[in-house]
Amino acid sequence: MKKLFLTVAWATLWVSGSAFAQPTSEAKPQYKTPELTPAQIDDWLAKPDKVLVIDIRRPDELIKFGSFPVFLSIQYSDLEKYAAFIPKDRSIITVSNHAGRAFRAGDLLSEKGFKVVGAAGSENYEQQGGKAVSKIQPRERNPVTAAAAQ
Repeated sequence: MKKLFLTVAWATLWVSGSAFAQPTSEAKPQYKTPELTPAQIDDWLAKPDKVLVIDIRRPDELIKFGSFPVFLSIQYSDLEKYAAFIPKDRSIITVSNHAGRAFRAGDLLSEKGFKVVGAAGSENYEQQGGKAVSKIQPRERNPVTAAAAQ
């Protein structure tokens, strides 16, 4: 009887897969900030007096991947430190390369009382047909300053 019980228990575990179940993929974090579609982003960009685009990427990412025509650049790690300087009278779109950091930034700003309308990934936007992203040219060094520094 004991052997039969163990066999039935083993068969039940084997069929259900719970004994050796491996997660097939990691759960995606859940954010309150929605991801905006290219059309929604374009609609907001058409209202520059009502929206503020906050790009939270590093300067090298802005140069490499570009950003929207007008934006406020605050890296994610500095967002809380500079939150007092962000106007509260505008709707906010947070931007990163693929929206991962933008979601976190949007949730953080929402918790602080800002009106965040959504997050965007500048690369996602372009891949989905968006055209407003422009490349940023690195500033050239002043030849006089560069010569003096040598």
